[in-house]
Amino acid sequence: MAQILDEIIKQTKEDLEKRKREYPLEWLGRSLSFNPFVPKDVQSALRSTEENPYRIIAEIKKASPSKGVIRKDFDPVLIAQQYQKGGADALSILTEPHFFQGNTEYLGMVRRYVNLPLLRKDFIIDKYQIVEALVYGADFILLIAKALSRKELKELYEYALHVGLEVLVEVHDKADLIKAMFAGATIIGINHRNLETFEMDMGLSEKLIPLIPNGKIIVAESGINDHETVVELSKIGADAFLVGEHFMRQDDVTAAIRELKYGK
Repeated sequence: MAQILDEIIKQTKEDLEKRKREYPLEWLGRSLSFNPFVPKDVQSALRSTEENPYRIIAEIKKASPSKGVIRKDFDPVLIAQQYQKGGADALSILTEPHFFQGNTEYLGMVRRYVNLPLLRKDFIIDKYQIVEALVYGADFILLIAKALSRKELKELYEYALHVGLEVLVEVHDKADLIKAMFAGATIIGINHRNLETFEMDMGLSEKLIPLIPNGKIIVAESGINDHETVVELSKIGADAFLVGEHFMRQDDVTAAIRELKYGK
């Protein structure tokens, strides 16, 4: 399992080379002039307020490397609509095809039917993927500090902001957090799942949140499957909660969102 991140990145690079040959960046960029999607206000959707203290980023995810297929009856548009009905504040859409069985097309499909901010959740290592995210209707992208050098993270972060996308920078430890701060990250995701071993450390938010400057938006990720956990993480400073697998395993995802967000 320790090599899984390296494998995903290697596969992502191979896929990118193919896509760049088929659809050069200039071609991709041209389609932006016909882009009907106006980016949504991601920060307002994710920042905790008194009226809406627990912001939920609900994830549309068919499979994962550690668990295989999580949801067999997978209809991204239907799931997105159910999430919106349940009170989700934003949606995360897995677009990595090999390990998570995602697809970039899901972004465009969902964008037509829901009006929540959309996160392109993928292993982004190149500006090309950022332009793709914009073309397909994402409002923000994920950058994984662990997968990028300090310089790469900063460059991709600044480029995304330049083209009008927000960025969720995901960290797994203190070294990642230092990289995120160097890049200037405003939205910081703390992933409780170790990307190399897939083990959970639910105490990670408690260790890292005190090191994050005031005013940042903090997203707790992975291992969140009940309202009590949301309340506890909120007390130590989490604004938003990215939840995928827990929702994907429920028959009634609308009810599952309400239960997690409101405790009823």
